Amino acid sequence: MDELGNQHCRTPRSLPSAAPASVVRGCAVLYARAECIKPDKHRLMQSKDGTGLVCSCSSSSNNLFERSETTVTEKVSRIDHHLEEYRDAVEWPLVRLFARFGAGRRGWFVFGLFAGLFERVASLIPPFVLGVAIDAVFNQTTAYELPLVPTAMIPATTEGQLWFSFGVILVCYLLTALLATVRMLSVDYYSHHLMHVVRTSTYDKLQRLDVRFFDAHEKGELMSILNNDISNFEQFFDDALTMTVRIVTVLVGITALLVHLNWQLAVVTLGAVPLLTVFTLWFMRRIEPVFDRIRSSVGGMNTRLENNLGGINLIKAMTTESYESERVADASYRYFHTNWQRIKLNTVYHPGSSLITNASFAATFIIGGYWVVVGPPPLFSGTLTVGSLVTFLFMSQRFTGPLKQIARIVEQYENALASSKRVVGLMDMPVAIEDEQRATDLSTIDGQIAYDTVSFAYDPDEEYVLEDVSFSVEPGETVAFVGPTGAGKSTVVRLLMRMYEADAGAVRIDGHDVRNVTLSSLRDGIGYVSQEDYLFGGTVRENIAYGSFDATDREIVSAAKAAQAHSFIDALPAGYDTEVGEEGVKLSGGQRQRIALARVILSDPDILVLDEATSDVDTETEMLIQRSIEEITVDRTTVVIAHRLSTVRDADTIFVLDDGRIVERGSHETLLERDGLYANLWRVQAGEIDELPEAFVERITRNE
Repeated sequence: MDELGNQHCRTPRSLPSAAPASVVRGCAVLYARAECIKPDKHRLMQSKDGTGLVCSCSSSSNNLFERSETTVTEKVSRIDHHLEEYRDAVEWPLVRLFARFGAGRRGWFVFGLFAGLFERVASLIPPFVLGVAIDAVFNQTTAYELPLVPTAMIPATTEGQLWFSFGVILVCYLLTALLATVRMLSVDYYSHHLMHVVRTSTYDKLQRLDVRFFDAHEKGELMSILNNDISNFEQFFDDALTMTVRIVTVLVGITALLVHLNWQLAVVTLGAVPLLTVFTLWFMRRIEPVFDRIRSSVGGMNTRLENNLGGINLIKAMTTESYESERVADASYRYFHTNWQRIKLNTVYHPGSSLITNASFAATFIIGGYWVVVGPPPLFSGTLTVGSLVTFLFMSQRFTGPLKQIARIVEQYENALASSKRVVGLMDMPVAIEDEQRATDLSTIDGQIAYDTVSFAYDPDEEYVLEDVSFSVEPGETVAFVGPTGAGKSTVVRLLMRMYEADAGAVRIDGHDVRNVTLSSLRDGIGYVSQEDYLFGGTVRENIAYGSFDATDREIVSAAKAAQAHSFIDALPAGYDTEVGEEGVKLSGGQRQRIALARVILSDPDILVLDEATSDVDTETEMLIQRSIEEITVDRTTVVIAHRLSTVRDADTIFVLDDGRIVERGSHETLLERDGLYANLWRVQAGEIDELPEAFVERITRNE
């Protein structure tokens, strides 16, 4: 490799100016992960193939990795790529899903396929027996013979042969019905279980993806994958795949019987196969991209509907019903337009395939009828009995039916293929934030927190939201983060919980880099309450006990009292068993926040994070909650984020953030004496507008 620089990789600024932004940030990520003891050994170099840059870290033996060389652009792209890129790269999606998730109960599927195979074989016997009976019993022009049936089993009398034929046909019909039942039960059980496994596995993968992924994708799109796409995949295995096996069986069986009866007339009947094959290949090439667009439009429409239903109160308040109706109409029209393209292709393929198969039947009838009545047509020779012609006509109908079903199979296949690409694409998404191989559990947490020159941006191509942030919190302390909107306050705690990964620097708890401990132990030790805490549909009791599922009623009530929630809960129609509605819509914002606070209190975390946790409560309730918080934060490290400065004036240390940097720190009194940004924010909330510096007012005006 040609060395491009022998620079410290601690911050992106130390890298060569020619390096792309994504590479610069990626090198900082690698530096933080490798924990280089000697930064001068961490270098940005040209990759061996000359196509990109790599970070090479070689440090002393106490490094977590003795030698680490990772292509930075590849590392960063694992986070920045969207679902569409992985979806487009998927190959053989149906095969992959079947191979990965279908092994558990594959025996049921194979059993069902064999049942379907024998069902089709049994269904072909009656027409053949009927043709033999016409020639041997009614016309008496040939001997009564059936392949694979010993002569000794066939009655010698004409009447006996008639009843024997009836018995064989009846048994075949009963066997066909029985095998059809077995096939449907076996295959349906397998396909629905497969759908269950794929859906749960997809959801499990979805839960493991980092928050960046959910920032980039709409919930409606993801719901479409979990519901519509997986159902399409199940329908293919449930219907189209088994139908394909049955059609192949019918075609092979009919071909063998027709060739056995009269190979010349069989050529006429089977002449539709090559024509239909070419026509089907043409249809498949044109329908595949259409189904890709249909699945995408379904996801877009689901997203629009989900967003509008979630914001129905805002729509009504702003009287924007007509505007939203137009947006829903636009999304629906996109689905209609793409689906109309499918319909137009189907209107060509379905009638066209029927025309080909019906022409095959007509040719068989004309040529065969002429052969029986007049004699062999030109280019034909030999004899053709009435019974053989009847068998041909019955078989050609059985033959044309499956050929017509090919159109349905192709459509289901292309639909399932488009859906499976979306499912497998989601499965292939890399998990950006997960446990390292050598991650250890945080068995006990004292509560010491340290940020060491932490920098972070939500998008690799955007400016840092936090830059060179350093601070420490001792166990049991209460610290607060304040500052203007967008200063990066909430981002600080998201990095603490590894909802996002720091681009540079390190976040530590009790001296442990949060990247080197298991996510479960890290997040179990942190209780997080935000201003928009989510409530699940269910009862108040269930929402408080969420995450502490073995909690007793006494513990639940005690937590509710600590959060100043017991009084209003007790006044609800069913008390703690009152249904809160989807997302807690039956409760006020303040009530939802107090239930969320009770939930965290019940979990008894070692570190408590309150992100605007009292923003939706009235002043009196806030005072009561503050008293409760003072009690539960004793001997517990607490991080508070607030816009109301009155709620954090008693914090041990207040950190003032501005444009992603800590610009002030100290106690409430100290910061007021400093007369900086914090003092100006305090004046705003105290109503002392006239005392604000002109520069501060101009800044607010520019931001607005």
